[in-house]
Amino acid sequence: MTDDVWLPIPPEEIKGLPEGPNYLFFDGGEFPGDPADCAVYVVPYMKPLEVRTRPLERMSGLRVIQTLTAGVDDISGALEDVPPGVRLCNARGVHDTSTAELALTLTLASLRGIQGFVRAQEEERWQGEFRPALADRNVLILGYGAIGSAIEDRLAPFELGRVIRVARSGRTTARGVVHPLTELPRLLPDADVVILATPLTDETRGLVDAAFLARMKDGALLVNIARGPVVDTDALLSEVESGRLTAALDVTDPEPLPPGHPLWRAPGVLITPHVGGPSAAFRPRAERLLVDQLTRFVNHEPLRHVVLTTGA
Repeated sequence: MTDDVWLPIPPEEIKGLPEGPNYLFFDGGEFPGDPADCAVYVVPYMKPLEVRTRPLERMSGLRVIQTLTAGVDDISGALEDVPPGVRLCNARGVHDTSTAELALTLTLASLRGIQGFVRAQEEERWQGEFRPALADRNVLILGYGAIGSAIEDRLAPFELGRVIRVARSGRTTARGVVHPLTELPRLLPDADVVILATPLTDETRGLVDAAFLARMKDGALLVNIARGPVVDTDALLSEVESGRLTAALDVTDPEPLPPGHPLWRAPGVLITPHVGGPSAAFRPRAERLLVDQLTRFVNHEPLRHVVLTTGA
């Protein structure tokens, strides 16, 4: 029997898909076939969780779940109806370019006060001011994986004072030392900008709490392109409302940020609505990942980026 593969991109638009499977298009609407025949489920991108997980309980023949997101914290908690032995793979590498671009954009926009100039433009008001530059600043990247490394690639031309790399475990890269998480309290006071690029795990949930923020130097900028719950929102509000810290946030907790939430009007806070991934850079990189993974699946080769196996 031919394996069904459910894709959230029309299969005829993806060049290089291997022959063999029966490719069906599913982007959250009507089921394109019997879910029991689906062997590989590529999860629709930017759809509500209930839409993405709806077919899972009926996918009795499932062998692979491939997300198009780097983080899998939401869908990994919804696999109770999935058979044992199913491999969950993330989209490591797909969002590096787009998310790193946004991290740099948020950093520059916040430091140079672009949001204030936009408001002045709307009021037809010409008002200059002296702003901090990114040059000569020390930037700490917390979460030095593929996205963290891509962020440093984009920071390289900006004449920084120092890049401080932090990950769960220490190591040495071609660019220099990556410090373990245990050294973070010692490193934070040296950073002018802290960029969060860590996945959301039990270890990182609430990591940026009142104690973390208190160790940041006066006037420092916190940039979050990771996940909202990595940051304690109440603790952050206390710091930005006092004027001691500023923040640029692509993700928040809660998310979406509801109308009337104090973060919307907090001084020194720039907010974008979780747009690190969705850009023109997404589609070609997602298609390359799918062709590679499905070629591996058809040829019975090891899959890339396996995060967990159900029942293991």
